[in-house]
Amino acid sequence: QVQLVESGGGLVQAGGSLRLSCLASGRTFSSVAMGWFRQAPGKEREFVAAIGWSAGRTFYADSVKGRFTISRDNAKNTVYLQMNSLKPEDTAVYSCAAHWGGNYYSTTSYNFWGQGTQVTVSS
Repeated sequence: QVQLVESGGGLVQAGGSLRLSCLASGRTFSSVAMGWFRQAPGKEREFVAAIGWSAGRTFYADSVKGRFTISRDNAKNTVYLQMNSLKPEDTAVYSCAAHWGGNYYSTTSYNFWGQGTQVTVSS
């Protein structure tokens, strides 16, 4: 069992930055790949970024590539999402998730989810 708690969301102007954190419980965190997803009102949840268990591999949605950076600190059981050059279309609830298998881009490849944190970008 893995419990995930996100933090760091908030209201920011377009062009601004935020850093999201996801604190995980459980001793297996360092061996689990992690992902960030987001869901805007009226839209399906979509993949944002993922990182392998050793942080050696990262994956990004085209819409955030070059603006967002995913990282992890296994000593702190935490995965981060640094979001720069934010746009109004980045407004969504952002959730982290633990990967169990399969491709990193699909929600069905993740079996534990956090509650999410709201990110609102004003124009």
